[in-house]
Amino acid sequence: MRLILKNFRLVDEENDFCGALIADDGIITALLPEGAFSCDGEGAGVIVDGSCLSSSAVPLVLMPAFVDLHAHFRDPGSSESGPLPAELPFPSEMIESASLSAAAGGFGTVVCMANTKPPIDSIEKAAALKNRSDALGLIDLYPVLSLTKNMEGRELSDIFLLLNNDNRNNGGLKNDGIPPGAYVPLMLSEDGKDLADDGLFLAAMKEAKRIGVPVSCHCDLGGDENNAVRRVIELGKKAGCHIHIAHVSTAAALETIRLAKPVIPAGKFPCATAAPAAEAGFTLSCEAMPHHLCLTEKDAIALGEKTWGRVNPPLRPEEDRQALIQAVADGTVDAIATDHAPHSGADKEAGAPGFSGFETAFAALYTELVRGGAVVDLKRLSSLMSAGPARLLGFGQKRGRMLPGFRADLVIVDTETPWTVDTEAFKSRGKNSPFIGREFYGKILMTLHSGNIVYNKR
Repeated sequence: MRLILKNFRLVDEENDFCGALIADDGIITALLPEGAFSCDGEGAGVIVDGSCLSSSAVPLVLMPAFVDLHAHFRDPGSSESGPLPAELPFPSEMIESASLSAAAGGFGTVVCMANTKPPIDSIEKAAALKNRSDALGLIDLYPVLSLTKNMEGRELSDIFLLLNNDNRNNGGLKNDGIPPGAYVPLMLSEDGKDLADDGLFLAAMKEAKRIGVPVSCHCDLGGDENNAVRRVIELGKKAGCHIHIAHVSTAAALETIRLAKPVIPAGKFPCATAAPAAEAGFTLSCEAMPHHLCLTEKDAIALGEKTWGRVNPPLRPEEDRQALIQAVADGTVDAIATDHAPHSGADKEAGAPGFSGFETAFAALYTELVRGGAVVDLKRLSSLMSAGPARLLGFGQKRGRMLPGFRADLVIVDTETPWTVDTEAFKSRGKNSPFIGREFYGKILMTLHSGNIVYNKR
């Protein structure tokens, strides 16, 4: 089926112009500047006219759907061996509500962490969650595989069973006869439990190198983010693998990352920058979070630093926030993720860390970084939320941009009409947002997945 989106401002990491986009059978086939599009021969299909969706003279923005490298779906949330564990942060969030929330936030591709109950430590568990998501058809979900069994830090998980890139492409089999085409995670991670054993951590990183996927490191061991960042970089160099630093939040950690990366040419924002030949195979990238870019420890105190304002890593002083904003502007930060972490009110009152992040991510960033502070332009924000993370996951020629041949994962945004955050309207069952009552710009009006409308605000 043909999809025509006309009378929009089209923005991705390199383009910003008014015009139309055409997609056939879920694939973008043409982008036409204003005045070059004719209604003749439109034929059958779906037509979305931006001028009919808004009364404003300023055109609505059409962008590539966002790609989230870091989210928590809380699913699976139970074990066949018994009832829900009492320590489970928020058992009522499920794949359906989380996926709806992601679509409502403009996300088309999401990587979810393995710290579920039970943890995602086997290929079968990851594939089952992936298959359930595919059946919904709202987003593309890619569960990570934990580094160790049951996330206990004692024994490697199923990562040693995973096929390497050559075997996957050439139809080979490995170990237990896992066939080509079986689910292979796009990232590995122990979530907030970086391995204490250097030898085991290094072994896991070497497996990550073998299969060609990044290790997302949360750098919380010992509570010192900067030292933890130094540690994983050194181990990553020994393994020659791709290290991805999750939710970096301090000026010191950013400086360590900046020094470990090659010099970035002015005006360029490469993702997953390769290391010098002396460290062959080592690659380093990092992500920032909307709450660390928009809030400080003062906000945590106002919300309740041990309850509604608690998150890991914690909200930092203003000087760290400014350093993070600078790192976003100068290219040190490769992507912005959400760390979507839904919790019930009771769990937040009891000290559960994390925020529900899908449905406020773009608006908070657009309001703070583009409209308010003019730190970056909309093209750079699109790069950080779409093209950059898509490249990190290996989708650089398929998603994250609006180009012919790319998939029609798209989002329509109203950047001119203010709106107030009301968590009761969230699709997520987690209402634990630090932005309740704040006025933002950048409302998500529609999300399309492979050319199909999966969220419509109107």
